[in-house]
Amino acid sequence: MTHTALIAGASGLIGGSLCQQLQAEPAFSQLTALVRRPAGLAGGKLAELQVDYAQLARTPLPQVDTVFCCLGSTIKQAGSQAAFRQVDCDYVLAMAQAARAAGARHFLVVSALGADANSPVFYNRVKGEMEAALQALDYPRLTIARPSLLLGERAEFRLGERVAAKLGWLAPARWRPIAAEQVARALLRLALAPGQGVQVLESAQLRALAES
Repeated sequence: MTHTALIAGASGLIGGSLCQQLQAEPAFSQLTALVRRPAGLAGGKLAELQVDYAQLARTPLPQVDTVFCCLGSTIKQAGSQAAFRQVDCDYVLAMAQAARAAGARHFLVVSALGADANSPVFYNRVKGEMEAALQALDYPRLTIARPSLLLGERAEFRLGERVAAKLGWLAPARWRPIAAEQVARALLRLALAPGQGVQVLESAQLRALAES
């Protein structure tokens, strides 16, 4: 059986690594990366589809069975809490709804360690609200990945990540930083494994799966 997939957030750390791994995975025959502007990702079995996430309900999506949603920002990148919520919650839900209408049955989403709809921390609360809203949709299978601090080569300098890369091994396994390519590898393995219902994997579980 071959799979078809949509990838949102393909230009990010996890999404970019995921696209590379999916290209090399024979079980996936057709891939579509949703992009806000041309990103130079197309090639092989990967096509780009330029979309406006705010108008996604009006955008015809190709029929797929699997969706990888790696959308995510920071409050600093987004510019405000409202803009952050729009990207990390509203756009994720719009993506899930549009893809379900296009026939998707398995939605895999990158959330964050500590996600909790009742958290006093705004970032964690938004991630938790996003997870709860996804669980209210009618997906036969929902996979939620909660990585800790991501490691990888970014265009912008992030001091906290540089420090974490050097000292992260001192942290408990649950909080230890994780490489974006490991998260991508875990997502790919989860997509190919059988399953139903809602599955939540935290960072240590993702690392163990990627390394197995």
